[in-house]
Amino acid sequence: MARLYPALNEAHRAFIAQQQLFFVATAAPKGRINISPKGGDCLRVLGADRLIWLNLTGSGNETAAHLHTDPRMTLMFCAFEGDPLILRLYGQAHPIQPGDSDWPGLYSRFPPDPGARQVIDMRIEQVQTSCGFGVPLFDYRGERSLLRDWSENKGPDGIRDYWAKKNRTSLDGLPTGVPVDKTES
Repeated sequence: MARLYPALNEAHRAFIAQQQLFFVATAAPKGRINISPKGGDCLRVLGADRLIWLNLTGSGNETAAHLHTDPRMTLMFCAFEGDPLILRLYGQAHPIQPGDSDWPGLYSRFPPDPGARQVIDMRIEQVQTSCGFGVPLFDYRGERSLLRDWSENKGPDGIRDYWAKKNRTSLDGLPTGVPVDKTES
C-alpha cells in the first residue's frame, strides 16, 4: 500500500497545506531518538525537494543537536480528518540560527514569534505515502496560545537566559548551537 516518490508533487503539497500537525524525527548516531509534534503556522514548502519550518523555544532542543551530528530527518503528516493518508518526508536538514546569514531571509517567511529559535532547512530525498487506515479521526479545535504567551512574558533577555539554561545541549549532552550571548546573534 505504500508508494515512494522522488519529490513532492502537487497532491502532496495540498495535503501538507491542510494539516494542522506534523511530527519531526531525528537521531544522533548514538543516544536517544527524538520525535516532536509541531503545529501552528510554522512550515513552508519552498519547492518539490525543499521545505523549512520554524522551530520555537521549548523544553529541549533535541532536533538541532541531532542535526549537528547527523543531518537525517523525517517529517510525518497524518490525516486526522477526511480521507486517510500518511505522508512521510525523508531527507537531510540543518538548523539556521539567529545571526546566521540565511536567518533574515528564511525567518521573514513566517509571522514574527518571540520564541523563534531556529529555522530548520530540509532537502527532501524521498517521499512516502501509505494508507493511514489505522489513524483515528480527530477534530481540530484550534491552536494553543500558551507557548507564545510564555515567550512574550519572558522577553528577549528571558528567552536567551532560558536557552542558556535549557537549550544548549541535548538530553545526551550534544551541543545544539543555539546562540545565547547577545554577541552571538
